[in-house]
Amino acid sequence: MCSNNSFSLISRSRNLVFFSLGCNAVALYQFWCRFAFLLTLLLRCISKIKWIALFVLVLSLASLLLHLSIAKSSSVSLVYNTQMASLLNSSIIGGQGYRSKKLWGAVKPLASLQPYTNSRSSYRAPSEQSNGFIYAKIFGGFANIRSSICDLVAISRLLNATLVLPEIQESSRAKGISGRFKSFSYLYDEEQFISYLKNDVFVVKSLPDNLKASRKRNEFPIFKPKSSAIPSYYLQKVLPSLKNAKVIGLILNDGGCLQSVLPSGMSELQRLRCRVGFHALNFRPEVQMLGKKIVQRLRAWGQPFLAFHPGLVRDTLAYHGCAELFQDVHTELIQYRRAQMIKRGIIREELSVDSRKRRDNGTCPLMPEEVGVLLRAMGYPTKTIIYVAGSELFGGQRMLIPLRAMFNNVVDRTSFCSKEELDSLFGPETTLPLDLYRPPPSKSKQQLKDEWNKAGPRPRPLPPPPDRPIYRHEKEGWYGWITETDKEPDPSPMDMRLQAHRLLLDALDYMVCLEADAFFPGFNNDGSSWPDFSSLVMGQRLYESSSSRTYRPDRKYLANLLNSSRENLYHPMHNWTLLVQEHLNKSLGEEGLVKQTIFSKPTSFLSHPLPECFCRISSVETPDHLVKENGKTVYGDEEKCPDWMSEGRKIESLDLAEEGDNKGDEDMESSEQAESYYNSGKSYLDNLIDQDEEMDPND
Repeated sequence: MCSNNSFSLISRSRNLVFFSLGCNAVALYQFWCRFAFLLTLLLRCISKIKWIALFVLVLSLASLLLHLSIAKSSSVSLVYNTQMASLLNSSIIGGQGYRSKKLWGAVKPLASLQPYTNSRSSYRAPSEQSNGFIYAKIFGGFANIRSSICDLVAISRLLNATLVLPEIQESSRAKGISGRFKSFSYLYDEEQFISYLKNDVFVVKSLPDNLKASRKRNEFPIFKPKSSAIPSYYLQKVLPSLKNAKVIGLILNDGGCLQSVLPSGMSELQRLRCRVGFHALNFRPEVQMLGKKIVQRLRAWGQPFLAFHPGLVRDTLAYHGCAELFQDVHTELIQYRRAQMIKRGIIREELSVDSRKRRDNGTCPLMPEEVGVLLRAMGYPTKTIIYVAGSELFGGQRMLIPLRAMFNNVVDRTSFCSKEELDSLFGPETTLPLDLYRPPPSKSKQQLKDEWNKAGPRPRPLPPPPDRPIYRHEKEGWYGWITETDKEPDPSPMDMRLQAHRLLLDALDYMVCLEADAFFPGFNNDGSSWPDFSSLVMGQRLYESSSSRTYRPDRKYLANLLNSSRENLYHPMHNWTLLVQEHLNKSLGEEGLVKQTIFSKPTSFLSHPLPECFCRISSVETPDHLVKENGKTVYGDEEKCPDWMSEGRKIESLDLAEEGDNKGDEDMESSEQAESYYNSGKSYLDNLIDQDEEMDPND
């Protein structure tokens, strides 16, 4: 019995084993069949997959190129919107600090000064029978051109001559610039200039056809007046030649051709200068349109902004001997330009001077780092928008690194203009050949050694180590010639074109600086006879709105303050901060205006057109005393404004006061809202989104 049961159990177990082995074999067989089937399909489709993969690759490449083109065309707007959102959020959270009257309010002591350049009763219209034509060539940058044109109009009025539109050499010499604009029209509006001055002088676009050939043969007398030329020079020397030849030419290199301060009997010529500089000289429409766009985009951030012009220009730094304030190759560049000025007789000083003493005397500019420290001492928050103006920043963007570290929102024109907008401003231009590097002829080791020994102790860049050659990228660039020769190469065609572009870029910055809520110059009143960008801005800001916040710092006083706290510049004492605030606040008002009269007006009338181009409203308290210098009143003796101007000013002041009160209430409300948003953990933009979602679409 047991044996039968054992036998049956063994047979069942054997059958189970065979069954399991059979199942595994079947599963294994099915797996291999499926694998072989898939492999066959893969081999059949591999040729098709190649074409599919190639199609997907081409489609991906096309999509990538499309996205890159879209990103390139909209990069400026994307950056602008991102900055606007972040600044809008930060400005609202910042509270009332961004609209504090102590930082952005009007200067009330100067509110009584009003622009008044209308001619008086004794002023006559220009005579129809002029003494002849005056044509002129103007050399120099933006400030020189603007000041020289104003002097030319005044001289044409003095000599009763017809003025031919001046030729701006920066745009005339540039090759391949847009053919739509001529010399004068490249920067200014011709029609506006001619029509506005029709009651002062006759202006024509060019000489008559019968005189053009004689000019090409140089048959007419040419004069090269200096910026300090007195009126008697023109009446005694130039006028007889004009009457005899009927045409004379003027070549202007000094940024002007008539002295700044004229006799009291020539006040009408001074007022004519103001009418030219502040009314007749309008930029061409394309420049005005883009400049207004920049201002609108700045205003869209919802907070005031400060314009800052560093004034770091190579010619100015060389003139005042500020080379040691820089390092390496920039010192050598300044010294080379200074040597050129000494050779031409512009400077009658030694080549090497102590730049530290020059800075302590106030003849060198304030560095951007120092300006940032002063603004922080004044109480400007780190979120303040600072617009850096100027087409030339000697030393490059690295000079702005400390300023950007102190203020988060340091911007310039490139923050608001796309490349396409700037290209449309320049107009269609022809393609110029690339400035390929041409190595100079090689010199022997003995020649190099002799040149190095004769170089003297003046600062020079050290030669490379003997084991390392000078690479090509070290020779190329605007300063690469220093490593090879002592003579600066002539500007290339591309350099000449860039100089013409700088005129338009300066024009854009000029418009922004005039509209800024505050302006701080890094370098003005430098004592030279050349006009500078900052001084022109300060003069027109004074003319258009005398109560606007325009700082007029005394660099000598500030240099002493900065030297006293040089070791603790970023953590100054409280008394030091109070001294800075006291000086800069005084520079905004009458005290700063009087100092500018003494130091700036003798060299540039447009920088301080007071008192000839102003009147004083009688309803506002006049100064208790007259300020005199060398027996001459420099402030406080302005004419009384007409009654119609005084009445209009009263109504305007009342409207502004009411608007200011409402604005203050709105600012208080917005700051309270911002604080509530901040405490609730939401940003201002998040709250706007929530409000949009809650609004009824039908409303």
